[in-house]
Amino acid sequence: MEILTSNQNNRVKEWKKLQLKKERKSTQSYLIEGWHSVVEAVNNGAIVSAIMVVNPDNLKELPIPKDVEVYQITEEIAKHIATTKTPEGIFAVAKTDATRLTIPADLKGKWLLLDDIQDPGNIGTMVRTADAAGISGVVFGDGTADLYNPKVVRSMQGSQFHIKIFQGNLKGWIKAFKDASIPVYGTQLSKDAVSYFDADKKDQFALIMGNEGNGVNYDLLKETDQNLYIPMPGNAESLNVAVACGVILFGFMR
Repeated sequence: MEILTSNQNNRVKEWKKLQLKKERKSTQSYLIEGWHSVVEAVNNGAIVSAIMVVNPDNLKELPIPKDVEVYQITEEIAKHIATTKTPEGIFAVAKTDATRLTIPADLKGKWLLLDDIQDPGNIGTMVRTADAAGISGVVFGDGTADLYNPKVVRSMQGSQFHIKIFQGNLKGWIKAFKDASIPVYGTQLSKDAVSYFDADKKDQFALIMGNEGNGVNYDLLKETDQNLYIPMPGNAESLNVAVACGVILFGFMR
């Protein structure tokens, strides 16, 4: 195990740069932060190239593959490469997955599509909710925050290693679902939408959740089989997108 003590070390500089999207793209790597997320990555087959830890004793219960480089780092380095104010002192470098950009040929199951979702916390909550609800996969559509953004990675809390995660243009995905005879539902605050209570629920479906302020892009709503809303007997004008996502996903469970 190599011990690193300076923020000026070349390895440390490389890890710090992974906070930038262009660096993640050029190196095809990203940073995982926090004990739970690192454990989920290792235990669920993520391609991890390095693990960095402040206290090596924390690694005793982690089945680290033999080809993974392990580094002991200082608390100062941990704070330097972290995106949190109080890092847990454990990180991993993992490979990005190019297959996430390709629509599977054998589409089936229940899917969640994210259209222009910006807030990492909302994204993480929706991915974890999809995981809990037994959803087959989640698609990060155009405009949605980068899947490998450190804040997004941290907010997903390892659920991204339990279900399929993809990135791509949602129009192409909608066409693929239709070709596979899988109905696509949008979400819309409109008199033309249908209460999700009355939706024509199917064993397989794709649900689109939209931008926090603007909702689902109108061009996508025109392509759906049905657009849904959540009846609200109270006085609030709308629900948080992640809360609404959970209501509908679990409402669709059969």
